[in-house]
Amino acid sequence: MIQVKVINKGHHQLPAYATPQSAGMDLRANIDAPVTLRPMERKLIPTGIYMALPEGYEAQVRPRSGLALKHGITVLNSPGTIDADYRGEVMVLLVNISADDFVVNDGERIAQMIIARHETAVFAEVAELDDTERGAGGYGHTGVE
Repeated sequence: MIQVKVINKGHHQLPAYATPQSAGMDLRANIDAPVTLRPMERKLIPTGIYMALPEGYEAQVRPRSGLALKHGITVLNSPGTIDADYRGEVMVLLVNISADDFVVNDGERIAQMIIARHETAVFAEVAELDDTERGAGGYGHTGVE
């Protein structure tokens, strides 16, 4: 378990895990009035949360499966990455991919956030790469069976 410093400028509880084995914490809309998302419209929804992640960690903002299934609401840049050096408000870029308007209400759980460790890579330029069975086979290369 890691400690994440957080400032809550919103009027809702801090993000929390719904169950002991949940990977993600729910993020809630922190808005003064309902926000309507028309079909194919996207909007940034504030959460009121500001945080300082430890170096070597990121926060990933992902869609909530219930909103996606029932209403066609998803996170447009999924997963959205919050870097450890970002200190601004956590915002959620929602998009409505349904045929109906969707109203986001204050306090509504709009996304989930996962805190994950990551590595920093250093590229080593080489003349050739090692051979593998797959080789350069790309999308669909392994077939449908």
